[in-house]
Amino acid sequence: MKLYQNKSGNSGVVAYETGKTFIRIQFVEGARYTYTYKSAGKKHVEQMKLLAAEGKGLSGYISQHVKDAYDK
Repeated sequence: MKLYQNKSGNSGVVAYETGKTFIRIQFVEGARYTYTYKSAGKKHVEQMKLLAAEGKGLSGYISQHVKDAYDK
């Protein structure tokens, strides 16, 4: 996993990993969630990949758009 840059300084995200059709997020408390094209939709997964690479806005995006749409 890659460390999330957390440019805003107050993100709940600490690390992420991407694949062709998914993004896996690790949160501060240690939980890891995988968002896939199937569970969250391609549009959301691709946007989360961009935000993860930028190091800003990922936690807010998850809260507003995908919340519990992770692979279960």
